Amino acid sequence: MFTRYHKLKDLLFGRYLWATNTVSCGILLTAGDIIQQRIELFTNSSQTNDSIDVDRIGRMGTVGLVQGLPNHLWYTWLDRILPGRTLTTVGKKIVADQLICSPISSASFFVGAGMLEGCSVLEGWEEYKSKFLFVYLTDCIVWPPSQLINFLLVPAVYRVLYVNVFTVAWNVFLSYAKHFDRLKLNEKVDLYPTSHHKRKENVEK
Repeated sequence: MFTRYHKLKDLLFGRYLWATNTVSCGILLTAGDIIQQRIELFTNSSQTNDSIDVDRIGRMGTVGLVQGLPNHLWYTWLDRILPGRTLTTVGKKIVADQLICSPISSASFFVGAGMLEGCSVLEGWEEYKSKFLFVYLTDCIVWPPSQLINFLLVPAVYRVLYVNVFTVAWNVFLSYAKHFDRLKLNEKVDLYPTSHHKRKENVEK
C-alpha cells in the first residue's frame, strides 16, 4: 500500500507535477465559485430562481484550468532565478509576485471569464480596469503574508499546490469581484455596454 502511495506521489509531484498543478487550479477555482454562489443564495442576493448557476461554475473552472500551467511555470522560474530561503530572497520573490504575477493573473481571469460569457477581449479588459483597484489592493493585503509562508517554509515541489489550496478563499473573493455587479442589475451597473445588453434583451423577448 505504501509502495503504491509513493509511486502515485512521485507521479503527481514529480513527472506530472505540471498536470497536478493545472488540474488542482481548475478544481479549486470551481470550489471557490460554488462557495460564493452558496453565500449569494444564503444572503438572497443571487439568481432570481434561487439555484446554482452551473454555466458560471463551468466558466470559472475553465479559467482555473487555463491559469494552472502558467502558475506552475511562474513559480518554477521564480525558484530558479531566486534560489534559497533567506528573508532577502523571500522578500524579492514576494515583490516579484505582487508586481508581475498578480496583475497578469487577475487580468487573465477577468478577460478569460468575460470571453467565456460571450464578451470581447476589450470588454473583459474594461471590466478588469474598472475593478483593478479593488482587486489589487485586496490582493496586496491577502497574498504577501501567505507567500511569506510559502516561500519560507513550503518545499518547492508543493508550492503551486499550496497556492491553489489557499486560493480557494481567494477564489471566493474573485468570484464575488467578478459577479457582484450582476447581482445589482436593477441598479443599472454597466460594465459590458454591448454584450450584456444583448443578453438582457434576448431574455426579455
